[in-house]
Amino acid sequence: MAAARGLSLTSAALRAVAPWWRNRLLAAYAGPRVHRDVSSSSAEVGEGQIHLTDSCVQRLLEITQGSEFLRLEVEGGGCSGFQYRFSLDTVINPDDRVFEQGGARVVVDSDSLAFVKGAQVDFSQELIRSSFQVLNNPQAQQGCSCGSSFSVKL
Repeated sequence: MAAARGLSLTSAALRAVAPWWRNRLLAAYAGPRVHRDVSSSSAEVGEGQIHLTDSCVQRLLEITQGSEFLRLEVEGGGCSGFQYRFSLDTVINPDDRVFEQGGARVVVDSDSLAFVKGAQVDFSQELIRSSFQVLNNPQAQQGCSCGSSFSVKL
């Protein structure tokens, strides 16, 4: 399966995680050396870019306040070797890339970007859950059955 689904967190869970991220590295914050990418609403995704679907943009505008944005990270773990992690954050670090569309922002650090470049971030609402997800990730070879982890193409 080439497309991998993201780690599921409700907006309430994201808000619970946010204070930890807000305080993260505040003392070490070196200033605003940020590379900002403004995505268009086109379905075509450029290499090194992250595309935000319309449902992702709409949901982010509903749950973020002020300078908050959605942070996407890739970390080791899960059934397949790597997993997506979503959180709300307010601190932009020097190695972060900012992808903005329609006023909504998704921030990815440079290490994680290598694992998700060319992918789409979506918000999915189903009867049993609502979650942000990574879809159509060209860097993912396969994912686990629950959709929260993936292995990379070699």
